Amino acid sequence: MTEATQSLSFNIHLDRPFAEAIDMLTDALKLEGFGVLTRIDVHATLKEKLGKEFREYAILGVCNPPLAHEALSHKAEVGLMLPCNVTVEADPAGGSIIRIGDPEAFMKSGGFDQDPVLKKVGAEARQRLKAVADALGGS
Repeated sequence: MTEATQSLSFNIHLDRPFAEAIDMLTDALKLEGFGVLTRIDVHATLKEKLGKEFREYAILGVCNPPLAHEALSHKAEVGLMLPCNVTVEADPAGGSIIRIGDPEAFMKSGGFDQDPVLKKVGAEARQRLKAVADALGGS
């Protein structure tokens, strides 16, 4: 089930293990023109840096190059919001949880939604990321 939260994200629960959820997400992102630029393995990082156990959890930095180029060419400060963040975590109850950041929500916090060019880019990014969420289990 997918839902858009007003504040931050599209949330998806998959009845799939963590690694499979990441693969499915990556494939769905590609279909909408996004690639994964960065992957932070939170589980491994917390183990290494703090000696703490944590469930499988990854933060992916995803980017749609044409949209990023258009936004950055218009206003360099928008780079503070790039890449778009997506999290994937093992659900202790079973399966995996994916959270895809809603670009429009983040643009509001920076006042970028008042700029017509950035508003257009953000709306397209949102539409594409919503399509990813829907492909993974949206209604």
